[in-house]
This record gives sequence, structure tokens and C-alpha cells, in this order.
Amino acid sequence: MPKIKEVIVVEGQDDTKNLQRFFTVDTFETNGSAINQTDLAQLKQLQAKRGLIVFTDPDFNGERIRKIITQAIPDAKHAFLPRQAGVPKKKGGSLGVEHANEEALTTALTTAKVSHEKGAQVPQIPTGVLLQARLLGHPSARARRERLGELLGIGYTNGKQLKRRLAMFQITPEALVAAIHQLDEEE
Repeated sequence: MPKIKEVIVVEGQDDTKNLQRFFTVDTFETNGSAINQTDLAQLKQLQAKRGLIVFTDPDFNGERIRKIITQAIPDAKHAFLPRQAGVPKKKGGSLGVEHANEEALTTALTTAKVSHEKGAQVPQIPTGVLLQARLLGHPSARARRERLGELLGIGYTNGKQLKRRLAMFQITPEALVAAIHQLDEEE
């Protein structure tokens, strides 16, 4: 089994169990959306010693945890699971890492990115570019943003947060244009 050197931050023990089916990995479980100052202090220590990969569920609570950790530890890596990869096999279950297959987990972990490089210049993507690319204000915008997040490895974001997410992960205009071109070819 491949060994992951960083500690993976997940929401619960089912996420840990699923990851350990395919990888030799240590996890830090937040126990759902409960994350406190003690947890953040421990995560800072782990980041300093081994590095972190934040790998929360592709839902509201997962994003909430990700934002809290990003604020406290901006140099942690982030792995994103496409929503469709986290859908439970049984109806009524919650969306999450615990349902993903080996391929989806491997892709997410190998494309993990740091949200803020120290001293790096954050590129600004004009809103007009996002509108013209049908990523905002268009009937297919949600689906295009979801696929864009997969292509760039930055996860899904709503229209209001798209510019912020692109800046946070320092997506260059060139990388965005290449991803938009691929989106257009896929349609």
C-alpha cells in the first residue's frame, strides 16, 4: 500500500477506515463539524512536523471545517473529492470521503494543493472572464464550476466564492484559460 507522509485531516472514523483500505496513512479526525482551539493547536504541531492534507467531505460542513483550518494554518495542503465520487451507495447516507473508491481518493490526494504560498503574488481573475466562460450567471454555470474545480484540483465552489477560491489557490489566468478550453471541448 502507498504510504502518505502527511497527516490527513478527515471528519470521522469512517473516512479513516476508507483511506486505510488503500493507503498507509495517519489521520486526524475532527469528529464532524466540531473543531476547537485545542484541535487547531494540535494541527499546527502536525503541520510543522509532518505536514497536513485537509480532506473533508464535499458538503457544507466539510467546507466550514476547511475554512477554519485554512484560517489557522494557511500553508496546509488541500485535497478535494468531486461530489459524485462521495455519493453513498445506499439512499439516505451522507456525502463523503468514506464512500469514495481508490481511484477517486488517489486522484484527490496526489493533486492536493497548498492554498497560500508564502510571499507569492495572488493573481486576480476578472469577473468578466468568469462571465464570458459561463462560470457565472449562466444556466450551466454550476455544472461548469463543478467540472472546473475537478480540472484545477480546487474543489467545487459556488459563484460568489469562485474568485476567492481561484485566488486562494493561486490559479493563474493561463491555467484558468486552459481549463476553460478543456471544459468547452468536453461539451
